[in-house]
Amino acid sequence: MAVFATERVPDVVFKTRVRDESVPGPNPYRWQDKTTQDIFGGKRVVLFSLPGAFTPTCSSTHLPRYEELHEEIKAQGVDEIICLSVNDAFVMFQWGKHQGADKVFLLPDGNGEFTRKMGMLVDKSNLGFGMRSWRYSMVVNNGQIEKMFIEADYGDNCPTDPFEVSDADTMLAYLKGVHATAAPTAAAVG
Repeated sequence: MAVFATERVPDVVFKTRVRDESVPGPNPYRWQDKTTQDIFGGKRVVLFSLPGAFTPTCSSTHLPRYEELHEEIKAQGVDEIICLSVNDAFVMFQWGKHQGADKVFLLPDGNGEFTRKMGMLVDKSNLGFGMRSWRYSMVVNNGQIEKMFIEADYGDNCPTDPFEVSDADTMLAYLKGVHATAAPTAAAVG
């Protein structure tokens, strides 16, 4: 069962790699655990999740468009934009380099724990992918899910890859609508 808006994101530990110049050799990175609190605590975050790094729609449209709209999305009161996939830190790093992604934070969910606890882990064995994330996006405010956009036809071994509502343009339209309706209220109170 999927987690629904107004609920909190699940508590997990993400295994990430961070650059550390004190590490000798050609690969100056070290492991760093990041908790759900580290990522979402005290911030308003847009997270979008996709089936996999280096896959067609994820690479041609999903991640690039969030990169393109990064500043516009952040201007709507968003602190960070995160792309999550059930891939390990090494794959996510190489995909980010290949994509030239330097604005969106690529978050590896290598074991699929966050994705499973969100209720978004699906079997894509029909494509040889194994267990992966269903495509979705959400706004998370200090750990609380404010809004989710989940693609249609959720399920194991879906023969299609729906991509209609988790895109950057839908997210930006939602944020602008919330921002526009929130502004008069804030002005009236102040």
